[in-house]
Amino acid sequence: MPEGSIRKLVVVVLAIVVMTGLLVDSAAQKRKRTRRRAPSTPKITNPDIYQPSPVDNVNAGTSETSATGNSNSNSNAAQSQDPEAMKKTIRGLSNQVDKLSDKLNEMQASQASMVDLERLSRAEQHSSQLRTELREVQGKKADLEAHVEQVENDLKPENIERAVAGYGTTRPEELRAQRQKQLENDRTRTRQQIDQLAASEGRIQQAIATSDVEIDRLQKKLEAADKAAIENAKTGSQPSPTPTP
Repeated sequence: MPEGSIRKLVVVVLAIVVMTGLLVDSAAQKRKRTRRRAPSTPKITNPDIYQPSPVDNVNAGTSETSATGNSNSNSNAAQSQDPEAMKKTIRGLSNQVDKLSDKLNEMQASQASMVDLERLSRAEQHSSQLRTELREVQGKKADLEAHVEQVENDLKPENIERAVAGYGTTRPEELRAQRQKQLENDRTRTRQQIDQLAASEGRIQQAIATSDVEIDRLQKKLEAADKAAIENAKTGSQPSPTPTP
């Protein structure tokens, strides 16, 4: 074998040996580093599993059975509600609402009737006062009219002559003229008073007519309310028919 080939072979073998040593050394260093860095893993121990006793199993089964039974009974009770009973309950509540509404209407009608009665009483009192005033005015007017008639009679010439005949005077015509003037002034004044009383009489009569209309209206309203109350009482006393479902 040539000398150059032997040298090449020796060099290759040495290179392989060196590389193998380097690889082994590096692998050992890696293992050391890994052992140094890796933390110690805690040891985990599983606790003992609790095994229930036969008595506990029996109690648990009983409680579950009772809970299931209660839920089933509640559901059965909810499902077993009678629709007819619900309808009767609804009808009963509706009847109560109707009765309350009727009572409220009756109270309102009664209150309105009380107000109308008070108005009627005031109207009647006012009408009575107006009639009293009218009688007084008519009495005064009648007295004044009678006085005017007396004055008209006194204004007659023969009556004037008779009235001044008892006075001794040389100028009887002046006495007659003075007497006549007095009577005429009295007549004028009395007629003015009669006119004023006639105007008052007209106003009072108009007020009485208005008051009578109001009294008649209130009386008719109260009569209608009384009739309605009687009809409602008759209707309420009769048994109401049961509505069909």
